[in-house]
Amino acid sequence: MNDANKKNSVFILNNRSILYINGLDTKDFLQNLISNDINKVTDNSSCFASLLTPQGKFLYEFIVIKHKSGYFIDCEKDQSEEILRQLNVYKIRSKVEILNLSNEFVVASIGYEKYLSIDGSKDILGFTFKYREDPIILDPRNKDLGARLIINLEKLYLSLKKLGLKDDKVENYYARSHKLGVVPKNLNQLKNKLFGIECNYEELNGIDFKKGCYVGQENTARIKLKNKLSKRLLPIEVIKGDLFENEIIYNNDVEIGKILIIDEYPFGLIKYLNKNFDKNHIFKSKNGSFKILIPQWLKI
Repeated sequence: MNDANKKNSVFILNNRSILYINGLDTKDFLQNLISNDINKVTDNSSCFASLLTPQGKFLYEFIVIKHKSGYFIDCEKDQSEEILRQLNVYKIRSKVEILNLSNEFVVASIGYEKYLSIDGSKDILGFTFKYREDPIILDPRNKDLGARLIINLEKLYLSLKKLGLKDDKVENYYARSHKLGVVPKNLNQLKNKLFGIECNYEELNGIDFKKGCYVGQENTARIKLKNKLSKRLLPIEVIKGDLFENEIIYNNDVEIGKILIIDEYPFGLIKYLNKNFDKNHIFKSKNGSFKILIPQWLKI
């Protein structure tokens, strides 16, 4: 595919779902639950956030987008029903309605350059504007992830045609996300296995340390303030062999982490690597050997 065609590529993210939260208490409801500040979310700004356990362990992550009088939650499809149930548990007497609109909306991704070529776009992480009433969002985590389109299913192919977009293999998006150190799918393999802050949420703009209380805030703040962050979730490139979930990772004979995601875009929870880290070094587990990839945004 030539450069012009690459610029016009669109990836239909069939592994994503859209929830919609609406009602008089919606803003306060979300503010008390998620790791980011809901006040950042406006008609022109979206945010990346997570829902943690009370101990600060990872449960779910998503992008929050203002839509009409409520909020879209762009989440992984395999987690959508669990998120819906969890939010309903927290709802209690709050005047909030939570709907699964996955049969009505599709999530797609376009490249950064293509996003900038669309009238109304701005080079600001999380910037959001409407195209034919549907939101386009510069990914709030990292601009190299491109922009997301939340498109009404009935308008999908007409919108793509008007924008001059051509459907591309979603695996290309997953590979780019993996290289950037952002988990593209199979987030359930992380549940309760690491702290949210170990998922690099600070660097990916998913935590607001000034917003006050939310579920899991106490341990998250303690790790940050006491400089206790000793491990990070990092992508792995397999060199030989197989990976198994929760298998120990060794640097020579020293244990430095464990494998958490074992699909074609694997990740491990890795103890801090120092500035002398060799990107070509081969790490090992019982059944495989691999490299640990360091995203450009991570300073070691």
